[in-house]
Amino acid sequence: MDQIFAPWRIEWVERESDGGDECPFCALPERGADVETNVVARSDRAFVLLNNYPYNPGHVMVIPYRHTGTYGDLSDAELLDHARLKARTFDALEAALGPDAFNAGLNLGGPAGGSIEDHLHTHVVPRWNGDTNFMPVVSDTSVIVEAIDDTYERVHEAFGAQPGAAVADSGAVRLHFD
Repeated sequence: MDQIFAPWRIEWVERESDGGDECPFCALPERGADVETNVVARSDRAFVLLNNYPYNPGHVMVIPYRHTGTYGDLSDAELLDHARLKARTFDALEAALGPDAFNAGLNLGGPAGGSIEDHLHTHVVPRWNGDTNFMPVVSDTSVIVEAIDDTYERVHEAFGAQPGAAVADSGAVRLHFD
């Protein structure tokens, strides 16, 4: 068995249970402790969550507040807000991390690879030239080069520097769109 030392993960392992089968994408933004739950930014109808199992540093998800697994269920207002927050997410990740490119997409339904299939979310993954190396190809092992807490700080600061941004009492950056 391959082992990689990742001491920062103990906080995730030892976290208190969120009380059962409640959808984590519904529960996390309601806690009011955005820094602790890795909610980086919020808008009126969606939020940005740092992925706990990132493919690369800065891997986030843009998630509508409304619980649905069907993209067509979102109202026009929810779709527009979600799209605007994705655009701001690209800007923040560019400013914070300077990637060469991005992968972005939805996994709709279990067979598409979504581990949480009943609450849609868009993955945004920063990519760098040469970021895929022999580890995932040869040894089925992923190496994350930065602690999640450090990435959170960098991305949070970049969201905070955007026009109309303010830090909410919960800790996330609050974004308002025109």
